[in-house]
Amino acid sequence: MFKKGTKLYSILTGSCPKCHEESMFKNKNPYILSEALSMNENCSNCGTKYKIEPSFFYGSMYVSYPVGIAFAAAAFVISFFVFEANINVVFISIIATLILFMPVILRLSRNIWINFFMHYDKSLAKK
Repeated sequence: MFKKGTKLYSILTGSCPKCHEESMFKNKNPYILSEALSMNENCSNCGTKYKIEPSFFYGSMYVSYPVGIAFAAAAFVISFFVFEANINVVFISIIATLILFMPVILRLSRNIWINFFMHYDKSLAKK
């Protein structure tokens, strides 16, 4: 389920969607905010161009909404049902979760978006 050649591997690791050999992002740490969305232009292994067209990743905004909802729902379930917090604490935990995980949500949405359009090619792996 989580091995090379699957979409899930590429999405969760942020690796090239075609060869799964290199990270698409210049810095693997999403919490260095000045470089959170800095991407390589091409894959150094297979040469795949990540920005298929100008403004390609604007579409990832449509993906970031449900990803953010999933994080917010997880924060709600954990705070309300596990810790049995009152509604004010639940609200604060949801807001804190969305703020803390914002760089992760942005990267995940970009990874999901590019994986809609590109598919793994075994012949490109370890060229």
